[in-house]
Amino acid sequence: MRDKQLLLAVIIGSALAPLATLPAESGGYYVRVMNVILLYCIITSGLSLLMGYAGQISLGHAAFFGLGAYGSGLLAVKLSLSPWLAMPIAVLGTALVAAAVGVPVLKLKGHYLAMATLGFGEIIYVFLKELNWLTGDPAGLIGIPPFKLFGRELISSISQYYLTWAFLSAVLLISVSLIRSRIGRALRAIHGDELAAGALGVDVSRLKLQVFVLSAVYGAVAGSLYAHFEGFIGYSTFGLMLSIKLVTMVVIGGMSSIWGALLGTAVLTALPQFLTVFKEFEMAVYGAILIGTMIFSPKGIAGALARRRGVERGKAAA
Repeated sequence: MRDKQLLLAVIIGSALAPLATLPAESGGYYVRVMNVILLYCIITSGLSLLMGYAGQISLGHAAFFGLGAYGSGLLAVKLSLSPWLAMPIAVLGTALVAAAVGVPVLKLKGHYLAMATLGFGEIIYVFLKELNWLTGDPAGLIGIPPFKLFGRELISSISQYYLTWAFLSAVLLISVSLIRSRIGRALRAIHGDELAAGALGVDVSRLKLQVFVLSAVYGAVAGSLYAHFEGFIGYSTFGLMLSIKLVTMVVIGGMSSIWGALLGTAVLTALPQFLTVFKEFEMAVYGAILIGTMIFSPKGIAGALARRRGVERGKAAA
């Protein structure tokens, strides 16, 4: 009963959230920032499942974001496919790449796994950089068509805002359902102790691969949306710094909570808008925030809020 209520809350909350945060103007800067936050939330939802629940770190998720963007964009530009058709093809291709990479890479643990995923991200970055023979422009891919709905192009920020909310709602519904299921409990067991989970009958290798591929699919979906929203994509967007930012968002928000990951994403995406004076030191600021979080609140913002709520409940009971 509790699980059904939680799923119902997710559905209703996802439907009402866009209305609660309805921007005042359709083409405003605020809306564009919100779109970026929502796109990153799609990616960090998958990273939260991978890191916080399965206990597997990835420093190369910007690669899946880039593969989804370039795959969907190239299919739409070079083959004149509809964005609605190009997206699932690009996502499927990214999932196959993730599966091929995950089979050998997920046998590693700890720092070795982090370095392997970092290396994969750099390989994809160089690959995208050298695609100028296909894109026709050394800077990236231009002329990507927008999504159309009922014959109308979704080119305004407000239309993109609602479309992104729709995809994020679907992602959250899938993620919450997974977390509350038997698979979610198995993932938490793997995070706690892989050997113990295996001894209890959990297929550790298969589940780790599945959640890795699922997180890659989330990244590819966000990449496809980004490509058709912007109309232009450049390889420089999908480098190591973006992967580090995404991991930082999940850690600061709270790895053990998908809602914490969303909160961390919102905070760290909006923060640079208020700290423009530190633009040249953006990564240093991120690093300082990450260190401070690890020292004073290892479970992130969500953990700190949960701990405070527990203290308040204890006082009330006393």
